[in-house]
Amino acid sequence: MAMGVARRRAVSRRARRGGRGRGPVAEINVTPLVDVALVLLIIFMVAAPLLTTGVPLQLPETSADALPTPEEAPLTVQIDAEGVVYIQDEPIPPGNLSARLTAIAQERGEDQVYLRADASLDYGRVMSVMGALKDGGFRSVSLVTDPLPAEDRP
Repeated sequence: MAMGVARRRAVSRRARRGGRGRGPVAEINVTPLVDVALVLLIIFMVAAPLLTTGVPLQLPETSADALPTPEEAPLTVQIDAEGVVYIQDEPIPPGNLSARLTAIAQERGEDQVYLRADASLDYGRVMSVMGALKDGGFRSVSLVTDPLPAEDRP
C-alpha cells in the first residue's frame, strides 16, 4: 500500500508540471518586448513633430557646414538691408512678388527655394516674404546663413 501512495504522489506531481515529466519551459516570452516596442513607437511618434519647427529661424551666422550644391542653380530669393526683394539677381516690385513666385513655381515645377535675408532686417519683413513664398506654391524654404569663423565656433 505504501508503494501505491508514493506512485500516486509522483503521478500528481508530474500532472501539475505539465505531464509526462517535462521540466521548466525554456521559451522566450515576447509580450514584454512587443509592449516596450509599442511604447517606444508612440513616444517617437509624439516627439518627432516637436523636433521640427514649422518656420526655421533666420540666423546671421552658424557653425553648421554648408550643404552640397545641386547641379542646377537653385531658386534664390534675397532681401537686402532696405527690404528690397530679389529673385535670383532681379529686383521685384513690392506688389508683384506673389504673382511672380506663382509663375516661377509653375515654370520650374520644384518646391525648393533658398531665402537669403540681411541680418539687420525686421523679423516681420522676412516672414512676409516667406508667406509670399508659400502663397506662390513653394513648400520647402531653406534659410541661408553665413558660417561662423573657425575661432568663434564652440
